[in-house]
Amino acid sequence: MGSSSGHGGNSSYDLSFKILLIGDSAVGKSSLLVTFISNSVDDLAPTIGVDFKIKLFTVGGKRLKLTIWDTAGQERFRTLTSSYYRGAQGIILVYDVTRRETFTNLSDVWAKELDLYSTNQNCVKMLVGNKVDRESERVVSREEGIALAKEHGCLFLECSAKTRENIMEVPSLLEEGSTVVKRNILKQKPELQSPPSGGCCS
Repeated sequence: MGSSSGHGGNSSYDLSFKILLIGDSAVGKSSLLVTFISNSVDDLAPTIGVDFKIKLFTVGGKRLKLTIWDTAGQERFRTLTSSYYRGAQGIILVYDVTRRETFTNLSDVWAKELDLYSTNQNCVKMLVGNKVDRESERVVSREEGIALAKEHGCLFLECSAKTRENIMEVPSLLEEGSTVVKRNILKQKPELQSPPSGGCCS
């Protein structure tokens, strides 16, 4: 339940992943996280700075620990989030299908930030269009989402944190993406012992 930093921790899971949720304010990042972690779909207050939650589950016989970091989308917290990109094995870019600016900002702001700060060349990226339950208000088509995901080398998913539509597909996408991640994590194990602050490239 809590973090087991006091004792090795390896007994409770086989692999640990750091996942980062990024995107504009009010696109539903926190709602997606809460819906994925638990069953509640409450209206949440805006995230101030950074929050994180942990989810443990089994995929393909391996016990995975996901630490999912939820970042604030507001401009004033932007500098605060740069350090949270470090070492992330998965980055989820979220937009609201009913607000076009949240979609264009993924290319104009967030993808650039990701390129600038992400230290893991092999991280799995996923583009998520949220709020598909408001279909009548949709301004970003599924095809546009797919095209942007291809452009940035991301997996793609449309969902609704409110109705839980497609939320449960996430573990299967993770399984598909994590074979690459697992390989890289296992490959990088020895290097993880050295200080992570080195400015070296691999």
